[in-house]
Amino acid sequence: MNKFAATLLAMFCVACSGIFAQSATLKGKVTEAGTNSPLISATVQTGTDGTITDLDGSFEQILQAGTYEIAVSYVGFETQKKQVTLGAGETLILDFVLSESSNILQTATVTSGKHERALGEVTVSLDVIKPALIQSTNQTSLSGLLDKVPGVNLIGDQANIRGGSGFSYGAGSRVLLLVDDIPIYQADAGYPQWEDVPLENIEQVEVVKGAASALYGSSALNGIINVRTAYAKSKPQTKIAPFYTAFMNPKNEAAKWWDSQPYTTGISASHKRKIGRLDLILGGYYYRNSSVNDSTFSRRGRWNVNARYRITDRLSVGLNSNFNKANGSSFFFWGGTDSLIYRPGAAVSKSSSFRYNIDPYLTYYDPTGNRHKIMGRFFNVDNNTGTSEADQSNISQVYYGEYQFQRNMEKIGLVATAGFVYNGTRVRAPLYGDTTFTSRNLAGYVQFEKRIFDKLNLSGGFRFEHNLILTPDTISYDPEGDGVTNFTGIVPNGEIKESKPVFRIGASYQLSPTTFLRASFGQGYRFPTIAEKFIFTYFGGVPISPNFNLTSETGWTAELGLRKGFQISEFNAFLDVATFLSEYQDMMEFLFVDIFKTGFQSQNVGDTRIKGYEASITGRGELFGMETSMLVGYTYIDPKFQQFASIDSIKYGSEAFKKTEAYKNYINSSVCHDLSTCHNILKYRYKHNFKLDVESKLRKGSLGVAVLYNSFMENIDEIFEALVVPGLRDFRQNHKKGDLVLNIRGAWDVSENAKASLLVDNLFNREYSNRPGLLQPTRNLTVRLDFDF
Repeated sequence: MNKFAATLLAMFCVACSGIFAQSATLKGKVTEAGTNSPLISATVQTGTDGTITDLDGSFEQILQAGTYEIAVSYVGFETQKKQVTLGAGETLILDFVLSESSNILQTATVTSGKHERALGEVTVSLDVIKPALIQSTNQTSLSGLLDKVPGVNLIGDQANIRGGSGFSYGAGSRVLLLVDDIPIYQADAGYPQWEDVPLENIEQVEVVKGAASALYGSSALNGIINVRTAYAKSKPQTKIAPFYTAFMNPKNEAAKWWDSQPYTTGISASHKRKIGRLDLILGGYYYRNSSVNDSTFSRRGRWNVNARYRITDRLSVGLNSNFNKANGSSFFFWGGTDSLIYRPGAAVSKSSSFRYNIDPYLTYYDPTGNRHKIMGRFFNVDNNTGTSEADQSNISQVYYGEYQFQRNMEKIGLVATAGFVYNGTRVRAPLYGDTTFTSRNLAGYVQFEKRIFDKLNLSGGFRFEHNLILTPDTISYDPEGDGVTNFTGIVPNGEIKESKPVFRIGASYQLSPTTFLRASFGQGYRFPTIAEKFIFTYFGGVPISPNFNLTSETGWTAELGLRKGFQISEFNAFLDVATFLSEYQDMMEFLFVDIFKTGFQSQNVGDTRIKGYEASITGRGELFGMETSMLVGYTYIDPKFQQFASIDSIKYGSEAFKKTEAYKNYINSSVCHDLSTCHNILKYRYKHNFKLDVESKLRKGSLGVAVLYNSFMENIDEIFEALVVPGLRDFRQNHKKGDLVLNIRGAWDVSENAKASLLVDNLFNREYSNRPGLLQPTRNLTVRLDFDF
C-alpha cells in the first residue's frame, strides 16, 4: 500500500510540474499619466480572464503560456491595450500608464450606484462639478457652487432640486448632503451646513436629481449632493489663495447705511503629499465678512486633516477630520423698502458655533477581488444662538457606522453592492423643552448594476429603514427661560418609531458611441426631524410651535432622458435633455396657523405633483482656438398641490371645508390674496430657471461670464406679505418679471505658479432676493491670488 501511495504521489508531482511548467505569470502596475498615482480597482482583462488592481495599483495573473491581448480600463480614462507572448515558466512585468479620457461622458462618478460608473452610463440625472469652477468663481461656500448647477436653487440656505423643496426656515431638508459618501447634517434639524464643507480639498461634487432614498435613505427624497474629497498624488502639491471683496453702494442711495464700504476677505490653503504608504492632506480656511445688511457679520475658520495608510496592497485604513469654528450675527427680514431694505426689521440674532466631524474608515480587497468597506463618522455640533425673544442654542451629536460589501463579476457584467447602516443622534436644546432626545436609524440595502450586450445597463436597488426617536413622556416648553411653561406635550411611551421599504429601478441604453437613452423610477422617504416635530420658539413676536401629530412624507420620481455627446473641433461636450414627474404624499411644510397661539407649525399639507423638463450642455476643450469650459442649462417646472380649493369652494365653502388641506393650502398662499389672480402653485418655487457659465483661456489669461435667471416666485406664505415683512408685497410686485444677474471675471497667469483674478458679481447692481425679506449683496468686486506649487 505504501508503495502504491508513493507511486501516486510521484505521478501527481510530475503532473503538477507539467502544469506549472506550461503556465506563466503576468504582473505589473497601473498608474495615472502625469501624476504617476496608482489607479485602484482598474480592470485588467486578458482574453476571457480578468482581475482588478489593488490599493497600490498592482495586479498579478497566472496564465497558460501563449499570446494575449491585455486590455486595461478605468472609468474616466482611455483604455490601453498591449499584445504579449508569454513563455512557459516566464514572469513578465508589464506596467500601464492611462491618460484621462477627453470624452466628457467618460467622467467617473460613484453616487448613482455606490461604485464607479461612467457619466454616460448612469441611469439618473447627474451633474459633476470640478474644483476649477470653485477657484475661478471664488466660491466661499458650497451653496454658491450649487447655484451653478442646472435645476438646483437655494431658497435661503434650503437646497431645492427641480422644485422638490420649498423654504423650511432651517428645519428639515429633502436634499441629502454627503461628504465622501456619508451623510453630514445637524442632528436636530436634518439640515446641512454648507459653509462647513472643505472647498479647499475637493476632487469633485456630484449632484443626483430626483428621489434617491433607496441609495442613501431618509432625506434623499429630492436628491443627493455628494462632495468627494481629494487624495494626495505622487507629487506633493501646495495651494494658497487669499482674496478680498469690496461691496459697492446700492442703486438706491437712500438704502446705503454705511460710512465705510462693507467687505469680505479670506484665505484658503491646502497641502497634499505621499510619505511612503501614507497619504496626507492638510487644509485650512479663514473667512471674515462685514455684510451689506446692517448689524450683521460673519467670522469663521476651518481646518482639516485627511490621512490614509496602505497597510498592505489589499488593506488600507484612514482618518478624515474637519473642524469649523464661527461667530456672527444675522436678522430674518428687512425693516422695510427704500432706506430700510438693508436694515433689520426683527431682532438681530448673535451666534457662535463649534462643529467638527471625525471619520475613520477601512477598505479591504479580499483575494477574490471583493471590496469590503467600513465607514464611520462622529459629528459634534455646539451652536450658541440667542435672540431677545428666545434661546435657540443647541448641542447635538451624530454617530454613523456603515459596512459595505461589493462584488464586481466582470465575466457576467454584474456589480452587486450590499450594506448595513447605523445612524444615531443625541440632541439637547431649549428649543425642544430643554430635554434630551435620542434617535436611531437602522438600515439595510442592496444594489445591482447589470450590463447586457455592452449596450444596456440595468440598475435596481432596495433599502429598508427603521427609525426610532426616544423622548420623555411629557415635554414642557419654556422658550423665554423665565420659569413659565408655555406649552406641554405628551409622547405615548416616550417613543416614536416607523419602518419603511424603498425601491429604485433604472436603465441606460447606448444608442451610439456617444448617445445614451435612460429611464428611471425611484422612491423617496423622509422621517420628520426633531426640529419639525418638537420645536417651540419665537421670531418677530410670532411663535413657532411643535406638531406631535406630524407624520413622515413619501414620494417618487420618474424620468426619461437622453445624453448626446458631440464635438466641435477639439471641444468635447454633451447635451442632456430630460422630462420628469415627481409626486409627494403627506408633504411637510411650515404653515401659518394663527398670530398668537400657534403661529407657524410644520404640517402635512397633503399630496403634491411636480412635472417639468430640463436641458443642459456641459463641455470642455478647444473652441475657436481657445481652451473653453461651459455649463449651461434651462429648467421648467409645474409644481402644484393635489388638494387645492377651487374658486367656488372658496366663495361658498362650509366651516367643515375650512378644516381641509385644500383650504389650508389656499389660505396660506400669497398668490390668492386676490381671488382674481388665485391659482394652484406650490410656494417658494421658480417655474423657469436658466444658468450659464463659460470661461475661455486667452494666451496667459482667461475671461469668464456667468448668467443666472430666475422667474418670479409666484407664491409664498401670505402672512409674510400681509403682516410680517414690511414692504414685501410692493417689492414683489416690482419684481414680477423675475431676476437676471450677470457676473464677469478675468484672470492672468502671473507666472507658472501664480495667477491673479478679478471678478465682478451682480454687474448690473440688481436688487434681488432668493427668499422673502432678505436681499442678496450689491455689486461687488473681488481680487484673488492663486499660488500653486
